[in-house]
Amino acid sequence: MDFIGEHLFPGKLGHFFVLLSFVASLAATVSYYFSTTHKEEADKLRWRQLARIFFVAEAVSVVSIFAILFYIISNHLFEYKYAWQHSSKALEMKYLLSCFWEGQEGSFLLWSFWHCILGLVVIKKEKQWEAPVMTVVSFMQLCLATMIVGFTFFGQKVGSNPFTLLRNELVAPIFSRPDYLSLVQDGNDLNPLLQNYWMVIHPRYYSLDLPLYYSHLLMPLLVYGQRIIVAGFVLLCLGPYLQLVY
Repeated sequence: MDFIGEHLFPGKLGHFFVLLSFVASLAATVSYYFSTTHKEEADKLRWRQLARIFFVAEAVSVVSIFAILFYIISNHLFEYKYAWQHSSKALEMKYLLSCFWEGQEGSFLLWSFWHCILGLVVIKKEKQWEAPVMTVVSFMQLCLATMIVGFTFFGQKVGSNPFTLLRNELVAPIFSRPDYLSLVQDGNDLNPLLQNYWMVIHPRYYSLDLPLYYSHLLMPLLVYGQRIIVAGFVLLCLGPYLQLVY
């Protein structure tokens, strides 16, 4: 059945970048790992250069996903579940940004975005520890990408794609009609608690991740008591990762 009024191209393009993000983060993780473990300097350099290409591709993918999702939300394309579930036509433009992180997918996407920024800073500034640190950063990007791709694990759905169509997620009689969008006049709106200044700027603590990624390099150099202190700091930094479990 051909549905009237649907804008499918942004969703298809967004889904492409979601998959590209997953593949690029996986390739960057493997490449940085080989750069860390190889003994020959030439091999280390070759793998590091390849890993940088993959990580930049990952960063471009995440930014593209952000741009496409904002286009969908700001243009009120309610054929997409994320736009329908977290926004409405009555929202001011500044609150359309808050729609990003009301849902789980947007929160993981924001987290991934800041990882990209921190990773690019490490690539630009770090010389000695780039490969081992970026191995961990890229691996976490891979974990976040799986939450945006969405997959089924032993019958349990893990993560969700923000470009899923509303008619593929909800069961309702209107979706048997080709003109169902004429009946979807508005979205579900944004939670009133999120319609404030602080949720627009959405302060977060993702920069704590970077010391965490460096801290694992110190463990072999420390005595038992020092390792306990570092382990306590690691547990403190692990707070944001509880979102993955939640």
